[in-house]
Amino acid sequence: MAASLNKVGVVGLGTMGAGIAEVLARSGLSVVGVEVGDEALRRGRGHLERSTGRAVKRGRLSVDEQQAILGRIELSTSFGALGDCDLVVEAVPEQLPLKRRVFEQLDEVCRADAVLATNTSSLSVTEIAVSTNRPEQVVGVHFFNPAPVMRLVEIIHTVLTRPEALAVVQELVERLGKVGVTVGDRAGFIANRLLFGYLNQAAAMYDSGHASREDIDAAMKATGLPMGPLTLMDLIGLDVSLEVCEAIYRETRDRRHAPAPILRQMVTAGLLGRKTGRGFYAYDEPPAAPAPAAAAEAAVAAAAAEVAAEMAAEVAGALPRVGVVGSGPLAVALISGCLRAGADVRFVAGDEEKAAAVRTALKRPVEGGTDLALLAGCDLIIEAVAEDTSVKRSLFAAVDDVAKPGAVLATTSTTVPVIEVAAATDRPQDVVGLHLPDPAGELVEIATTVVTAPEIASRAAEYLAVLGRRPVRCRDRAGFIVDALRVPYLNDAVRMLEAGYADADSIDAAMRHGCGYPIGPIADLDRLGLGHAVEVLHALYTEAREPAYAPAPLLEELCTAGRTFR
Repeated sequence: MAASLNKVGVVGLGTMGAGIAEVLARSGLSVVGVEVGDEALRRGRGHLERSTGRAVKRGRLSVDEQQAILGRIELSTSFGALGDCDLVVEAVPEQLPLKRRVFEQLDEVCRADAVLATNTSSLSVTEIAVSTNRPEQVVGVHFFNPAPVMRLVEIIHTVLTRPEALAVVQELVERLGKVGVTVGDRAGFIANRLLFGYLNQAAAMYDSGHASREDIDAAMKATGLPMGPLTLMDLIGLDVSLEVCEAIYRETRDRRHAPAPILRQMVTAGLLGRKTGRGFYAYDEPPAAPAPAAAAEAAVAAAAAEVAAEMAAEVAGALPRVGVVGSGPLAVALISGCLRAGADVRFVAGDEEKAAAVRTALKRPVEGGTDLALLAGCDLIIEAVAEDTSVKRSLFAAVDDVAKPGAVLATTSTTVPVIEVAAATDRPQDVVGLHLPDPAGELVEIATTVVTAPEIASRAAEYLAVLGRRPVRCRDRAGFIVDALRVPYLNDAVRMLEAGYADADSIDAAMRHGCGYPIGPIADLDRLGLGHAVEVLHALYTEAREPAYAPAPLLEELCTAGRTFR
């Protein structure tokens, strides 16, 4: 094994391979870049010149530094040029037969002590390694695109990898100034295994008509993610997304990774995302016809818009009178938000002591008490009591006697089906579900049942918008949008942790540095509360009977013990 790295080879100079070569040369290493032919080599040289040229234009490199970097990269069409390299990184397209052929050739031309690395994002490193006579010297090294910018590198060892070979790659990643996380050989490793379960579920959610693409993306962006899941899939490429999901599904048989039907259909139709001008969205093209899966949703939305137009002059810009039932933190947050917007608000608490506690928490005068009659004349009545079906149903039955005709009745249920609460009233058509993923944030999810009147759903969205909220709409399903996508992803991370696949710090670092998440999944669970996650997972599992939604045993154990992950 080479004592130190001086020369590193890169096989494949596409966007990723050229980026890796640039990163290596920037660190002062001599680099040998190999391509299959002169035309491919010319394109690879172009990638390098354009990337470093952009850095010069932005003032991040001087012209002399650019020339020094390019001067450290030797380009060739011969595998023989790799003969004296200490380490060779393969970065050819994500096709197992192709990668195995490359490694067979590397085994023949590279020094006996050279380490061979594959830059795969989802394929088995073990299957690639055994195509050589030195599988113990083969390591996975997954750079993220664009390699010069993204900080994360996943370092993958197999059951055969020698510690010395792994150490060579770990030291290189540190020298490059990257954040390296070391994991075992599992399809998708950390970042893609967690990311694509979430992305695939978002595609399935859209495909089912649960919510519009815009509302799915807006809801998840509001949680702090850099972009919505469908926009991200368009950026990655739907063909790449399909390949990764299929690779993970082949290994795990986890149905969350079984590609959503719409994903396979769009790839077959050549709708691959930004690179083809159309995916879930159209890019630089006139708006396309809605996808077949969204046809029913579009028809309902059009009918709702027609009804809503008739009442728009009456409600648009006008603050509703709001009634809030409850005395906990959520109720206080709702009242505070409405007061900040300038609305006329009154609240109802369970007893005088709770009513006094609400006034104390608000630190400002507000009309309230214990009598439901306070809700008479309210345009929007929001229930924010305990997550108990019988309590909610009793309350809604009682609200029937005081609420004015046409008032919007909203339940803040997160795990109880909205329809169960609506059925307790004589006006189920007036009931919607509301969920505030972050009570202090702007996002509010509005869930409609099979009997919710379209004009009521539109009115709820109008009211919440003028109250300073950002409404998104979906069907009455467990988890609405945010929790239905976020909590299973968090549960996947716990399963990864309890399997000993990676530690908590590595999992969190992978999602922060590899996917741009503001917080890693393990830390996010501690922030959200393990009890909430377990409740949502139980609701999702009860509704779908999908094994992947069953809470991870470690999650339930910590929740029962009243502990957190850190």
